[in-house]
Amino acid sequence: MREPSTTRCDMADIHSFESFAALDGEGIRYAVFFTGCPLRCAYCHNPDTWFRSGNEMTAEEVFNKIRRFKPYFRNGGGVTFSGGEPLLNSVFINEMFDLLKNEDIGYCIDTSGSVELTDGVKRAVDNADMIILDIKFYDAGKYKLYTGGDIEKPLALGRYCTEKGKRLVLRTVIAPGINDTNEDVEKYAGYVSENGLKFEKYELLAFHTMGFFKYDNLKIRNPLAGTPALEAEKLDELQKHLNETLKVKEG
Repeated sequence: MREPSTTRCDMADIHSFESFAALDGEGIRYAVFFTGCPLRCAYCHNPDTWFRSGNEMTAEEVFNKIRRFKPYFRNGGGVTFSGGEPLLNSVFINEMFDLLKNEDIGYCIDTSGSVELTDGVKRAVDNADMIILDIKFYDAGKYKLYTGGDIEKPLALGRYCTEKGKRLVLRTVIAPGINDTNEDVEKYAGYVSENGLKFEKYELLAFHTMGFFKYDNLKIRNPLAGTPALEAEKLDELQKHLNETLKVKEG
């Protein structure tokens, strides 16, 4: 399996599309999933996005697929760029912006923030309606252990969004035995508050096992094989505790 290059021009390797997506931003969304990610998160649901699909497309080809759904993008809908890590494709997204703008179609970016904050990345962020940023862990050691990445990169992106007044939504996947305690939630709240991130909301997402079959199909090791899905009741409890903790810190 060949991993995607991080160099982009007028072509991008597209993993898949999802029309009428409702969980990746406001309103009805058309989601574009790129391949390629610099992280190897232990709880990744989509390891198939790590590798090339062979579905190379131009910005115009992707735009033509999106444009058909414009009538459904009322009440704040639009495009969501996801992945994989979409900001590896910042040049492509910037080309897409020029096409989307002519049709008055907005976009948001669902990102791990695990890229360098280059001029191209900044432009992609500046032109987005919203950034959905994954806050994976609250300290550098755990971030490195469970993702293989550098915690400073998503923090830099979050601070950039805050400085620019960009609409920002934070998300964290909660996995049993890894970050599923009230103490963990309090540390997440402290981390985002102490680093001055300004955001509209902070959502917790439940770890699930629906992607386990992908590890088998790809013949790669699943670091959390045998880990159960997080129960809905537990997620609700932790979300409530996070909301209360954030209010205390803001107050």
